[in-house]
This record gives sequence, structure tokens and C-alpha cells, in this order.
Amino acid sequence: MREKAVIVTELDISVDTPDWDVLGDIEALTRRAVDAAFAVIDNAPPKAVSISLLFADDEEIHALNVGWRQQDKPTNVLSFPTFHPPGLPGPQLLGDIVLAFETCAREAEAEHKKLPDHVTHLIIHGVLHLLGYDHIDESEAEEMEKLETEALARLGIADPYRETQI
Repeated sequence: MREKAVIVTELDISVDTPDWDVLGDIEALTRRAVDAAFAVIDNAPPKAVSISLLFADDEEIHALNVGWRQQDKPTNVLSFPTFHPPGLPGPQLLGDIVLAFETCAREAEAEHKKLPDHVTHLIIHGVLHLLGYDHIDESEAEEMEKLETEALARLGIADPYRETQI
């Protein structure tokens, strides 16, 4: 597997609901997920980066989803890439990732996944969006899923796209 020199120098983590406490050390989980995402990409930023993560609830992400995507429902994760002009000092701000506890927990239970593994996957998914990856068409989706699966494998987490989960 590829090893990258990019170091995420700053993770700005906010937890808006105590429900997320079930994950234990959110900062460690987040850092592992972000590092795994960077380890599998070929187009790493040329300098250190900063990512903001908000661990929210369904109500908060629902409002963001309506305001930014005109989708009147909660979702599991939203990513908001940030434009960072070249030449600015300090880490490159990649953007924001927001996760919704109730939706993530509901999905993990329905898909027979461990909640920390599912959240790790969604953080990796969000980071890839911040780096310009998307899943609008089938070829983009295949590439993004391949990278997600590779990043998760680095962490010992099963392929989330398999038909059956163990």
C-alpha cells in the first residue's frame, strides 16, 4: 500500500451531542480515519492541511441539508470543501465534515456494522469529498468506493460494500 508524506496538522473537532460519547476517543478515531484516507490517494495536497469535523445530531444536519442541498431530510454525512488560495501561510483548510449521530447509528444497526467502523467509513468518505472525489456517475463511484475500501482495510475494517456483513 502507498505511504504518503501529507500530515494533517490540524483537526478541529466539535461534538454537539453527548450521544457521540459511545465512540470513546473521537479524536483518535477521527485521526486514524483521516490518515487512512490520505494514505490511499495519489493527489495529496502539497502542504499540511486542516479539517473541521462536527459530530452533530439529525436535527442539525437536517437543517444543513435543507440549506445547502435543498434536501428536506437528515443524512449521515455532509462535506463542505473550502477554497484555499495558493500561497497562503499555514495549513491548507480543506473544509468541513458534519456527521449526524441518529442516522449513523440507525444505519450501522440496520447494516449490522459496528458504529465506530461505520463512522470511520463516513469520515473517510467525507475526506475524499474534500479532496475532490465524488460519486455522481458510476466510474466516479467505483473509484471512490475502491479508495474507501482500501483505506478501511488499512484499519482492519471490512469492505462496507460487500453484500453481507459479518
